[in-house]
Amino acid sequence: MFQYCGAIHIHSLFSDGTGDLKTIVKAAKMAGLDWVIITDHNTMEAEEGIFDGVYVIRGEEISPHSENHYLALGINEVIEPCDNPQVYVDKVRKLGGFGFSAHPDEGFTTDNNGNPVPRRNSNHCIPWSNKNIKPDGVEIWNWFSNWADNYDDSSLLTKAYSFFFKHKIVKNPSDLTLSWWDKLNNEKENIIPALGGVDAHALSIKGYILPLTVFPYLTCFKTVNNIINLKEPLSKDFNEAKQQILSAVRQGNNIVINRHIEKNVPEYFISDENNTAYCGESINLEENTTLKIRLNKKTYIKILLNGKEIFTTQAKNCTIPIKEKGKYRAEFSYKERGFAYTNPIVVK
Repeated sequence: MFQYCGAIHIHSLFSDGTGDLKTIVKAAKMAGLDWVIITDHNTMEAEEGIFDGVYVIRGEEISPHSENHYLALGINEVIEPCDNPQVYVDKVRKLGGFGFSAHPDEGFTTDNNGNPVPRRNSNHCIPWSNKNIKPDGVEIWNWFSNWADNYDDSSLLTKAYSFFFKHKIVKNPSDLTLSWWDKLNNEKENIIPALGGVDAHALSIKGYILPLTVFPYLTCFKTVNNIINLKEPLSKDFNEAKQQILSAVRQGNNIVINRHIEKNVPEYFISDENNTAYCGESINLEENTTLKIRLNKKTYIKILLNGKEIFTTQAKNCTIPIKEKGKYRAEFSYKERGFAYTNPIVVK
């Protein structure tokens, strides 16, 4: 397999971001990204192509004012938002595209016991409010949204801590979102894919002695990324490469990883004597079907079957015999912070 690292959910100066294409590409290159997907609000003015070795794809964040934002990919025209998200979910599909609910549980956090925890700031929340409307996929981890949910603006000291120690308060995806994602997968035979988003804006704050940029693109691009698996190298032709990337994201051939916590990507696959399946793929159940994980350092590993935890260990490598059919996914954490979340592999 060929692995390529990319960032999704990026805003440019065409909506509420501050960077032009050159700025975004430079930051992506410095962050070690192979590809990025720009999803400006309700517009698709960003330019596509290969720039300084970085593949730049555009989508749209369909953005009603209050809630139900949708990351629409694989479309070639702007889709207007409306009060009923089912309308634009269907429109994206009609145009041959696909989409992911953006920051679906923003503003709704829980403690270690699953109890609701109120947000400690007054920033506007934009959740996916009607969970009965089914997206094609789920943004299970949004770095900026996760930070905003844990941002404490109650005092100057807590504000400073939230900004200077931003990476410490972004620990895991929402349990509510992971549970909803598992529920969606249990309702369908095919995989409902997940992705991670940076939600990068590089917001500019004025009124200080020097202008401040809150979370520059480079900072965001080193956080929640998507590692896609391809069976062939990424094409040098942009249109072919665009289809390779979008197809991988659409099928769930990716692992969501926070590279600020841990840069090494876990190897995760299920195999038998003749076949191997990676994230987003399927394999038949045989006598010797096994799930295998390989890591560079000792890590806490959790394996889930159809959303239910079936195995945990703390190790560098593990091999688990597979005896049941279903959807297998894995979560990895290091020093009590989640860093990688796989899309499921289907055992038939």
